[in-house]
Amino acid sequence: MTDYMVTHLGLDADEASRLRQHYWGRYGATLLGLVRHHGVKASHFLDETHRHPGLEDRLRTSAHDRAAVKRLVGRKYILTNAPRTYTLRVLNTLKLADLFDGVISIEDMVMFGDLRPKPDARLFRRIAVKLKVRPTDCVLVEDMLENQRAARGIGMRTAWMQRYLDGRYRGHYRGGETSGSNDAFRTGLKKRKVGVHPCPSPRYVCAKMNSLLTLHRL
Repeated sequence: MTDYMVTHLGLDADEASRLRQHYWGRYGATLLGLVRHHGVKASHFLDETHRHPGLEDRLRTSAHDRAAVKRLVGRKYILTNAPRTYTLRVLNTLKLADLFDGVISIEDMVMFGDLRPKPDARLFRRIAVKLKVRPTDCVLVEDMLENQRAARGIGMRTAWMQRYLDGRYRGHYRGGETSGSNDAFRTGLKKRKVGVHPCPSPRYVCAKMNSLLTLHRL
């Protein structure tokens, strides 16, 4: 994203990095700042920043992870601010595409003519309506706390996946945006008591985990 801003906005690398983080903090997605303040076309930005030549050679998963996803009850969706073509490229390479009921990508996040990607709470409400489920019957599983805060705010349960954090943050988010983060979204689950928080901080996180093998306990 920084390279894109250097190339297309004429900024130096330091200013591009600062502005990228500013837009991420203000809007929850760098793209929104670029669209609103610089006239960037979302489709151009998404195409340019998600090409990643040689991506397939760098992707890895395990049979244990595939099995863990496969045995989860309820419907399962990928919810991502990345474009659909990139997301399917990742899922197909990892042999995970057939394990999910669908993909909700950035192209599906336009509301009344405007993009409303994560962490916009309106997006989570719209998804629940579209899937014909109550928010309290859904679990959002991912590594970005701002997204979990918004989901929890409308009643969804949240699980903080920490396997890939590498010490970037603990507790409240203070890092940069991670492009193309694919996040599991499950519906139709057995209810657990809402409001029980195994971890005391942050309060909007219902569970912390480091392995997909623990997802079936939610």
